[in-house]
Amino acid sequence: MKLNKVLKLVLCVAGALALVDRAGAQRLPGEREAVVTAIPGVVAADSKWEIVWADFNTADGIVGTRDGGVLFAQEQTDTIVKLDVNHNEYVSLENTNGGGSVSLDSSGRLYAVQRTCTEPLNPELPGCNELTKVSMLAPQYRILADSFPDGSPLGRLNDLIADGRGGAYFTVGGLYYVDPHGVVNTVADENIRSNGVMLSPDGGTLYVTNRTEVLAFDVADDGSTGNRRVFGTLDGDDGGDGMAVDSEGRLYVTANAGVHVFSPGGDHLGLIPTHRRPITVAFSGPDKRTLYVPQMGAIGPDGQPWTTPEGIRNIAMTMYTLPMLSQGYLGRPK
Repeated sequence: MKLNKVLKLVLCVAGALALVDRAGAQRLPGEREAVVTAIPGVVAADSKWEIVWADFNTADGIVGTRDGGVLFAQEQTDTIVKLDVNHNEYVSLENTNGGGSVSLDSSGRLYAVQRTCTEPLNPELPGCNELTKVSMLAPQYRILADSFPDGSPLGRLNDLIADGRGGAYFTVGGLYYVDPHGVVNTVADENIRSNGVMLSPDGGTLYVTNRTEVLAFDVADDGSTGNRRVFGTLDGDDGGDGMAVDSEGRLYVTANAGVHVFSPGGDHLGLIPTHRRPITVAFSGPDKRTLYVPQMGAIGPDGQPWTTPEGIRNIAMTMYTLPMLSQGYLGRPK
């Protein structure tokens, strides 16, 4: 069941059980306090998160669209889902073969990591022998890579960012680049536990999360990289995941406590706390001044936190939006 389709009913039931945070705002069962403090030029104090979507499956690898909506991958249903500017939900693409994260380039080409049958909830997992892939899904389907140069499989892929030249950077333990011809090159595979990956607005800097920090690399015109360095740390937080950039080159990084904001030079500008653990982030909305942040967990039709039987991974998610002072980068979708 799509929770957003019965959201009014659920919120009505949960409202009787809502808690009140320090700012006097109600929060639902399962939510944590998330009082937003001002970050100059980024977000105003006491800005409020709004729920716009929820489901008992994931919403991963989110990216903004030209009409002010968002696209995200739903691995378990093999679909790419569209949420329009009015928060109406549509299936944008079917049969994605376990698409787990998406990236759009400025030409409208849609890329994804295809996790095939590696989802831990998939009962076919013990017999899974289909290779995972980095692929272009639209406007036509093309596999960029399904193995490393030595022939070994890519494994359960995490995230990717299209480079606008027909290639993409992707993460799976380390950080790698697949060029438009399908050649895979290693960016970093030592002393790294990667997850989210992002490019600066000018494409000259590549960012990747490394649990408690963000690494940066210089990017050459041919897509090759160098000058590995620590860009910034997550101010004591852990679980660095999805990222986005704004029009001023600031970097937004999701981690356990919320969304961390960095200056273009790597200074930690502040934390935007979230009601749940966020895993991905994107700017969208009519003027690209709304932050969309899918977060782990949801409430069920009974108004209580959604749970799963022991041994079944709980992948329920709730998507929140936040009005921003900053504006997402307009030169590409993300």
